[in-house]
Amino acid sequence: MGFFSRIITFFGLVLLAHAGYSAHEHTTLYSNVARTGTAATPTNNFGAVVPLDITLEALISVVLVSTGLVLGAEKLQPITHGAWAGQIEKEGGGKNPYKNLEIRSGFWDVRKSRQEFADWMREQGQTKS
Repeated sequence: MGFFSRIITFFGLVLLAHAGYSAHEHTTLYSNVARTGTAATPTNNFGAVVPLDITLEALISVVLVSTGLVLGAEKLQPITHGAWAGQIEKEGGGKNPYKNLEIRSGFWDVRKSRQEFADWMREQGQTKS
């Protein structure tokens, strides 16, 4: 993550924290005013309406945090196995994590075993029914 993207992300997180704190303070203040019966602001079923400046601050901070995280992300890797394997072969160094699977001889070859059994049955003089 570059320095510029970290600054953007940090600034966006500070703004998001401030918007959350402001919204909390606004709802707390509204609940105290509503208890005394002098509420002059319109409400919905969930309580006080959060002012437009707090809403905009929260939206802008989310955009800033998202932008900072996207700018600081690493380069995307290939999705297909063929492209990925080609990239590993070009780089060299024997970093192929599937190399052990390719050279491992611990797998049971079903086709080979089936062919050996069929040959054995022919030698015994029995036929497949």
